Amino acid sequence: MGSRHHVNQIRHGPPLPFKDDIRAYTKEYAQSLDAKDPLKDLRKEFIIPSKADLKRKTLKKQENENETSDPCIYLCGNSLGLQPCRTSQRIQSHLSAWASKGVLGHFVVHEDSTLPAFLHVDDVAAEDMAPIVGASRSEVAVMGSLTSNLHFLMASFYQPNKERWKILIEGKAFPSDHYAVESQIRHHGLDPKDSMIIIDPNSPSDAFITTDHVLSTIDAHASTTALILLPGIQYYTGQYFDIKTITAHAHSKGILIGWDLAHAVGNVDVQLHEWDVDFAAWCNYKYLNSGPGAIAGLFIHEKHGKVDMEKEAQGEEGYRPRLSGWWGGDKTMRFKMDNNFVPIPGAAGYQVSNPSALDLTAVLSSLEIFKLTTMPAIRQKSTDLTGYLEHLLLTYPLDAAPSDKPFALITPSNLAERGAQLSIRLQPGMLESVMRDLEDNGVVIDERRPDVIRVAPAPLYNTFAEVWEFVHVFQGACRKAAKEEKRDGGGSGSLGVEGGRDDRGWGLIK
Repeated sequence: MGSRHHVNQIRHGPPLPFKDDIRAYTKEYAQSLDAKDPLKDLRKEFIIPSKADLKRKTLKKQENENETSDPCIYLCGNSLGLQPCRTSQRIQSHLSAWASKGVLGHFVVHEDSTLPAFLHVDDVAAEDMAPIVGASRSEVAVMGSLTSNLHFLMASFYQPNKERWKILIEGKAFPSDHYAVESQIRHHGLDPKDSMIIIDPNSPSDAFITTDHVLSTIDAHASTTALILLPGIQYYTGQYFDIKTITAHAHSKGILIGWDLAHAVGNVDVQLHEWDVDFAAWCNYKYLNSGPGAIAGLFIHEKHGKVDMEKEAQGEEGYRPRLSGWWGGDKTMRFKMDNNFVPIPGAAGYQVSNPSALDLTAVLSSLEIFKLTTMPAIRQKSTDLTGYLEHLLLTYPLDAAPSDKPFALITPSNLAERGAQLSIRLQPGMLESVMRDLEDNGVVIDERRPDVIRVAPAPLYNTFAEVWEFVHVFQGACRKAAKEEKRDGGGSGSLGVEGGRDDRGWGLIK
């Protein structure tokens, strides 16, 4: 009797944590989480494409189109973030300033616009970006693109010699990072076969690279390693590396270390200055919602950004070597055109060319939204979203047979070891059918062939109800695809799943 009373209390009371609430599998429960979400109003800051938008082959709506089409379920912020509502407004303001002032727009601030003069827009972007990466304003520059910035940074921080010449990189690094490292090694006349250390998991049966394994690999190659370049979050598995611990260990061995934060910035609460990171680079079009191919960003710790021109005049190294350009020079001397380069102290001194004020305006538009909240608040909602998503994927429906779940998670279950992305490996041969079904139902996610999908609820605009809806559609798509595979004679492969997690590991990822 007491047990029945307890169940009734749960059913009719406020929502409990999803692992303790029998209602967690209902849409009403998900909606109750949305109702008490402190960030729920930020969704209004974004343009959510409708399902009709996704299917239409023209930009312009058709005359007979349903104006009340439901919004799509967009879980692809790890690939491209949604457009903030204010972006078009800010860009139009910039275009109006250019149209009405021409070159004078470099120096004029308009009373009816929030935008800075063209000449200072990069400074404002760096100031607004700094809190998101845990840095001072002088340690951040908004410039270039991710891979070009990695090249600029490695040109400064990779200084091989006879004792130390190797670069340590993760085995499943994003290909562009791999290409950049290889080309930097070759640029110094070295052979990547002898100069590039690849970190793979300790065992082919493991999907993740443990922190201990990273540290032991550093130890094994410490005497010959000049530089380490690792991802803050691994793009394929969604693993969040322990940046603080790994950075400290690299420094204890006298090794410089940089981080590719493409999937981390705007996603997890990094503290680059406090963690003593030497340098980092990132793109701004994923969780920072600045548009396709948006201008990127970089971080250089203040200890590496110092400028002493007196030392330089005496023939000593007055600032860190770099590939220089006029936009990285002292602003007070920028237009003197005397060919004597005096770098701006800090990350701004690594700027090369005049940045696009149009691109920077799109970045500023998104950063305005980040000012409405904090990274700890974003991170908290993110862990809540992925925790709920994981719970539903692994336990719903309660009576599901193993054949009803032909998939496995390849992202760490520990919340501290992942960001907003869960990567799901499907049974062989199912990907195309599942993706088609998701698309037909207005669900937008990312795929990595041959059999992985990446699902990334972004806390600024995604909801718990969308997570519930995705799982409902996804599991139906999986059942349908599994039946098709069985009918067509496929499905002979085994996922090797234990409790919904993948135990086949890195060999198949590679």
